[in-house]
Amino acid sequence: MTEEITLEGDARRKTELRSFLFLAIVLAPALAVAIVGGLGFSIWIYQMFAGPPGPPV
Repeated sequence: MTEEITLEGDARRKTELRSFLFLAIVLAPALAVAIVGGLGFSIWIYQMFAGPPGPPV
């Protein structure tokens, strides 16, 4: 019975490590790039219609 618990714990630890590595190496950077890119794109589109920032000339 103790071995079953240990094997389940090892399998769970591997799954958690894999999940953490996926989140830290793949998902977090991709999400950061998507958010910054989306914000820049939305500002670019806004400035196409509203004009660049600054006093009117």
